[in-house]
Amino acid sequence: MINVTKTFLPTLEEYTAQVKRSFDNLWLTNRGELVQELEQKIKDYLNINAIIITNNGTIPLQIALKLLGNQGEIITTPFSYVATTASILWENCTPVFVDINPDYLTIDESKIEQAITSRTTAILATHVFGNPCDVEAIKLIAEKHNLKIIYDAAHAFGVNYNGQSIFNYGDVSTCSFHATKLFHTGEGGAMIANDANLFHKLYYSHNFGHNGPLDFYGLGINGKISELQAAMGLAVFPYMDTILEERKKVVDYYNATLDFSILKRIKIRENTQWNYSYYPVIFKSEEQLLKVQKDLNDQNIFPRRYFYPSLNTINYVNGAPMELAESIASRVLCLPLYVGLEVIDLQKITTIINKQLC
Repeated sequence: MINVTKTFLPTLEEYTAQVKRSFDNLWLTNRGELVQELEQKIKDYLNINAIIITNNGTIPLQIALKLLGNQGEIITTPFSYVATTASILWENCTPVFVDINPDYLTIDESKIEQAITSRTTAILATHVFGNPCDVEAIKLIAEKHNLKIIYDAAHAFGVNYNGQSIFNYGDVSTCSFHATKLFHTGEGGAMIANDANLFHKLYYSHNFGHNGPLDFYGLGINGKISELQAAMGLAVFPYMDTILEERKKVVDYYNATLDFSILKRIKIRENTQWNYSYYPVIFKSEEQLLKVQKDLNDQNIFPRRYFYPSLNTINYVNGAPMELAESIASRVLCLPLYVGLEVIDLQKITTIINKQLC
């Protein structure tokens, strides 16, 4: 079976060696040695100033919205994973959707200003499939209207834009370390903020609001990652260069082999060092996509319709129509992409797709 992704695992010995450190310390949670070590390794690797790693990738969105959303309107994209919109609603804010750029698949920055009202408090945009938003344009809009910027960078670990980590943009950036991501802790996530005061609020907010054991800075929740999760991250971390190299080989094969006279692929924004996180292809019609998906499934190959559906169409949202997002969501398919995907499997995948396109 060939799935859309396959979790990269270190050897069991490498993982258990890290777990043993936790056992030896008699310390399983509450930001022990392994969590702090992993945070430092990530900061050094990405060349960022500060990071808080968390128990999943959704809690950072919720904390950021709790601190910056103020129960107002949040301008956001309909083309993202459901957690983006769900977090807005969960924090008693209102999502206001803006359509997407058909090439980059990120929020269309040229349409943001017309969506701003007196109730708008923040912009929550997604770096789609690790492809950066137009962060310069969004920053200018946010400064003009005194809005906060939150970036859902769930897919963007290791992405650089204009020579620096994509995590350095916006007021808060969040990331996912879910097992399906190229760097993972089994389940986990992170939040990044360069402003020291905001970082302090993020930090205590993910730890019940604690100021030491007996006092509190303010309201908080439990977003802490465990030592056992950090152990997985520490065991995976030495393989980062290999993971990126192997994923690039798969992407290069697809780029060289698929028929792009009919298919369309994502356009990576200029000045971006991408991380090969996903391989989406866009078909001419949903009917064509479904035929290809069936042919692949018949051969035990399982790509994913991701992102589908367009989030403005979810029943608990009641969003306005988004022509481009709805069209692309109905026609986009993410192809298998992971370390260990053999050339013979890639040949099978591309042959099936190209045959159906004829």
